[in-house]
Amino acid sequence: MTKAIKLLTALPQAQRERLMELAEEVSFPEDTRIFEAGGTADRFWVIRSGAVHLDQEVTSRQRVTVASLGAGDLLGWSWLFPPYVWDFGAVAFSNVRAYQFDGPSVLALSVEDPLLGLSLVRTVAEILANRLETTRGKLMDQYAIRRRTGLI
Repeated sequence: MTKAIKLLTALPQAQRERLMELAEEVSFPEDTRIFEAGGTADRFWVIRSGAVHLDQEVTSRQRVTVASLGAGDLLGWSWLFPPYVWDFGAVAFSNVRAYQFDGPSVLALSVEDPLLGLSLVRTVAEILANRLETTRGKLMDQYAIRRRTGLI
């Protein structure tokens, strides 16, 4: 499995500094719903401290955690891809401090500075590939457990 990529440390210093000019420090108390699947995706965060769970609604009463994120992790990528709608929900599992970035402003900066834009897209793609690989591994583990216990 590949090593988890952290957005801010993966970007070259000059590009990271340009991106950080757009950062706003925010915090979310424990149990705060940060965004909901289907909502407008117009921003993203880099978690400074705390934990966030990404979840998917299975029924109107049940949500399943699909990933847990912590310090240094990127929260939200739907701001980068049309139709700019969240694929998952996110909730603060503990008190969270984060850098928040306005998606349209980052996209405008990426047009102004194509090297930053390319680095940003490549890094987000690496993060997504790593998360997909991690999720695939978890699904395979669950399949193996269910098969051993006769659930499938």
